[in-house]
Amino acid sequence: MEFRHLKYFVVLADELHFGRAAKRLAISQPPLSLNIQQLEASLGATLFERNSKSVKLTPAGVAFREIAFRLLAEAEEGKERVRQIAKGAGSRVRIGIVGSMLFRGLPERLSAFQKEHLRVDIVLSEGNSSEQVDALVRGQIDLGFVHTARIPRELNRTLYASEPFVCCLPSYHPAAGKEAVDLSILSAEPLIMFSRGASPDYYQRILALCEEQGLQPTVRHEVRHWLSVVSLVSKGMGIALVPSALADAGIGGVRFLSIGASRYRSEVYAVWDERQMPAVLPTLIEALKKD
Repeated sequence: MEFRHLKYFVVLADELHFGRAAKRLAISQPPLSLNIQQLEASLGATLFERNSKSVKLTPAGVAFREIAFRLLAEAEEGKERVRQIAKGAGSRVRIGIVGSMLFRGLPERLSAFQKEHLRVDIVLSEGNSSEQVDALVRGQIDLGFVHTARIPRELNRTLYASEPFVCCLPSYHPAAGKEAVDLSILSAEPLIMFSRGASPDYYQRILALCEEQGLQPTVRHEVRHWLSVVSLVSKGMGIALVPSALADAGIGGVRFLSIGASRYRSEVYAVWDERQMPAVLPTLIEALKKD
């Protein structure tokens, strides 16, 4: 017995006419008759009484009609369940983020994704790049957003965002009224840096940017979060080179100025382990990469 037999039986049981049933099924009458015969043979029972004038269900056919409806309904329910699982229904995705992801459109994209995947449970946790890589290796998160391309070989990564660095100055700074600034004139200013321990790659990239732009910095303060960097600038503790996304952080008392063209950019990578990931994760990653 095959599912097509059930489908043909149900339609014929509804129409009680081979011609009309065949038309509904978009087949000719001979294949319909053959499939009904195959079904009856597999069941060892006659389901229809037919003659040249009429088609009627036998008592066995009446009983089997209810069974056939239930089997087809369960099959459809099973197909829908599989589709929902493929879409991530009932999945839990644990995502690690660096703080600056809050200003790169990630919350809005996650919100849009959840509106289309209502049964996907997304859980966010904040951690620096090294903490997230360690959490991925340990299976404590499913997806991370990090500031480094240097990850263990067993992990997967894709570039999520690339943006320029900008100069963050106190709003009262003499250069704050400009649209752009030559970094070489700021060498006397103390530089506030993202912690070397939290992200060695970021630390070295900013120092390389300073050298490229002719800025000879005096690194005075190191903190572990970009918002802390910008907040210290707003308090007059120094200047900073930060990803352009921080301009949307909404912290008052600072100005963000463009600098000269540079080959050094702020990059964020999405990182995961395809050997242990929720089924919905590839769909989520593709959705997050769309503009």
